[in-house]
Amino acid sequence: MIGGSALVAGAIAAGIPARLLAEELTVLDVASAGSIRPILEDPIKASIATALKLDLHSHAQGADAVAQSIVDGSLHADVFIPITPGPMYTVMRAGKADVAQPIARTEMVLVYSPKSRFASRFDAAAKGQVNWWEILQEPGLRFARGNPAGDPGGRNIIFTMMLAAKKYKQPNLVEKVLGPTLNPEQILTGGNNQARLQSGELDASSSYKIGPGESHLPYITLPSDINLSGQNVHEEHPNVRLSLNGKTFYPEPLVYYAAILKNAANPKGAAAFTAWLKGNEAQALFRQSQYDPPGSATALHA
Repeated sequence: MIGGSALVAGAIAAGIPARLLAEELTVLDVASAGSIRPILEDPIKASIATALKLDLHSHAQGADAVAQSIVDGSLHADVFIPITPGPMYTVMRAGKADVAQPIARTEMVLVYSPKSRFASRFDAAAKGQVNWWEILQEPGLRFARGNPAGDPGGRNIIFTMMLAAKKYKQPNLVEKVLGPTLNPEQILTGGNNQARLQSGELDASSSYKIGPGESHLPYITLPSDINLSGQNVHEEHPNVRLSLNGKTFYPEPLVYYAAILKNAANPKGAAAFTAWLKGNEAQALFRQSQYDPPGSATALHA
């Protein structure tokens, strides 16, 4: 349980109705991919306070790192919500969860700065008038992406570019646009890429479609056969793979999964929350934040 002053502060921050201040909310610890954190900490936190009397505490960063922290015991949570099946299977193989339900889906997009000197060309690419992949090869263009060593998002832009190379018959596209796999000029630390785009420090970056919403940044929608929204991307492209630090990764659908963790301190709250995520109220919140339905994605099992 949480005390009075903490509850008031949390209620104000999350928009929880004032009438709930007189009630006690049960803490629910949710570990997740960093990309889903904004919706968890704002509309979902407020909604489950009302609907389920739960106070959501979020622990979020790259899904790989979160999964490893759950496995090694340095992070304890009630529910785990990663993007792509891989991090969830890491937790399942360690015996930390049995089943994970698909709750939402997204896709890869290219976000660009309206202050970029390439902005007019990006605008044209967003309308399908010029090739986006040619703009990204322009000398001096500043592009950012996540670290593929610990973040599925960092791998997903590489897979997207690999698929684009096949689609557009551009065999060296990955190297021309992204450079080396761990390119320090694109994998930036110590700041937020959305803020860098808004200031004009960056020209463009990779993102999930849910990313540009709050910042109102323009973005380019990518074709469905390269944006990782499809359920069978690995089966359709079995030769697309990425070797990194002794591991081999394959493209996975950009589906978010929710699982109750076996060591949950609040198993009843976790069960109620994961069921709620599949319901109409939660799904409406996902649509409002640009998430897509999970579609044909099925549950994952240990």
